[in-house]
Amino acid sequence: MSEFVKIVEVGPRDGLQNEKTPLTLEQRKAFILDLMKTGLKSIEVGSCVSAKWVPQMAESDVLFAQLPKDPNIQFSLLTPNLKGFESARAVGCQEVAVFTATSESFTQKNINCSIDESLEKFTDVMAAAKASNIKVRGYVSCMVDCPYEGAIDPQRVAKVSKRLLDMGCYEVSLGETIGTATPDRVKKVWDVCLAEMDSRVLAGHFHNTYGMAIANIYQSLTQGIRVFDSSLAGLGGCPYAKGASGNVATEDLYYLLSKMGFETGIHLDTLMHASQNISQVLNRTNPSNYANAYWANIPD
Repeated sequence: MSEFVKIVEVGPRDGLQNEKTPLTLEQRKAFILDLMKTGLKSIEVGSCVSAKWVPQMAESDVLFAQLPKDPNIQFSLLTPNLKGFESARAVGCQEVAVFTATSESFTQKNINCSIDESLEKFTDVMAAAKASNIKVRGYVSCMVDCPYEGAIDPQRVAKVSKRLLDMGCYEVSLGETIGTATPDRVKKVWDVCLAEMDSRVLAGHFHNTYGMAIANIYQSLTQGIRVFDSSLAGLGGCPYAKGASGNVATEDLYYLLSKMGFETGIHLDTLMHASQNISQVLNRTNPSNYANAYWANIPD
């Protein structure tokens, strides 16, 4: 039996929140309904943050409440603080995510506090989540480079990740936020992290600014990482990292994994249908190499 690799689809949150074209609630719902047909097992619905700061994520809790629930699909919401967590809990969300970074400068620019302060803010969230039996996933930005500080010491990545796990996160996703990493540098980060943590509690989140995301994922696979975040049609970017392009496209990740013999649970035809739909809604070109090759080879 093929080994399973979990894909966490972050397009509805990390993707759409960084797209210039804001979608209506109904358009976001239609996107997620499309994703639900693809066989994806984990979908990040949105972010419980102030619409004033992230208008693309307005009423994510309302959106969550409107979605039909499937026992085979884990929906999640990003909740940066207790207020956001309470909104998620109120609509029955069973998994939330918190986020910090390895860089003090990035954390200040992103969430206006230090790394330690960001972790301290999660204490109440963790306690409330534990009391309600809600899973918490952690995100750590800048696993290799920071747009403000440059190269990041892998020991710092391991330290922040370990703290999140110790606080109660069941899994920590390490973000290669600005897409500047190469496989040799990614290897060094995983080497340090895996010396202290089990591969089963770590995930990779790679951006494709310099076309290195798939190469970096391949490197991660060779080191035992079996969970990866991706975004259909390569949606998104990073507003705090100038020039950073979107997350690795789910289509390209699917191609890599399926050709290497891994199981993903994804149904190709529905994945490509969803990819085409969201690209048309946003009136944007799909940067996925696989998607472009796929449609070029479909008979008229």
